[in-house]
Amino acid sequence: MKSNLLAAALIASISLGLTGCVLNVGDHESSKGHNYWEVQQEKNRTNLTKLSLGMSLDQVQIIMGTSDFTEAFVNQASEQSAAETVNVLFYRTQWAKGDGKTTKDECTPVVFRDGKLIGWGDTAYKQI
Repeated sequence: MKSNLLAAALIASISLGLTGCVLNVGDHESSKGHNYWEVQQEKNRTNLTKLSLGMSLDQVQIIMGTSDFTEAFVNQASEQSAAETVNVLFYRTQWAKGDGKTTKDECTPVVFRDGKLIGWGDTAYKQI
């Protein structure tokens, strides 16, 4: 009987100790905080300064991380040039709207031709 009372008291004290504990299981969006996009923009702007023309797609992705948007296509061969693969990665670098969603107009394009970095920014994007 005494051992049952002791066990009940132990369970009750443990239960009271756990009161108020919260376990957050989700997509981790809530843990990013309200200024996550500001931190990410600054990181992306800093990382863009580390890029060099001619880097491979893999090298750039190691520096920049996962892009917010991507585009890819093949320019068909013509009499003047051979077919080429074009990839564009978009990284958030500036604020445009306070809607909480990243859009392409808030991103800097990073442009590759046949797996090699040929430029970044609007000028490079317009020339493809």
